[in-house]
Amino acid sequence: MKKNLKAKSVYLGADHNGFRLKELLKNYLSERNYLVRDLGNLKFDPQDDYPDYGKKVARAVAKDKGSLGILLCGSGQGMMITANKFTGIRATFGYTQSAAKLSRHDNDSNVLCLPAWQLKSSQVLRIVNTFLKTEFSQIERHKRRIKKMKA
Repeated sequence: MKKNLKAKSVYLGADHNGFRLKELLKNYLSERNYLVRDLGNLKFDPQDDYPDYGKKVARAVAKDKGSLGILLCGSGQGMMITANKFTGIRATFGYTQSAAKLSRHDNDSNVLCLPAWQLKSSQVLRIVNTFLKTEFSQIERHKRRIKKMKA
């Protein structure tokens, strides 16, 4: 099987609400030759807190240029808020394939946040596939807008 060149690494993180889907994604992406880095939680813990894993993935993606991150929690929103506090991170909410595609194509997002409470396994796989396979458009107006996002 050919090595996947879409992302150097894909960093995964989830709290207890997203743990089952993270484990599914870890296996699914590894089988497709993505370099998967699981930053936790590494075991199911109903007392864990999503910011711990959101921070780990955001730091890793910010440091590893060209990599992508996927975060899962109950609503997806807590992870997104956490990740977006880090310089160089453009975390977006992936509730549909279309949203995931536009986030990469138009906004060059590098972290996808998924709402585990609302998505079935099959939906998650389709959304993640779309996110990982979509390239940033390089259209000048999109580049200009991304530059304006910097604080």
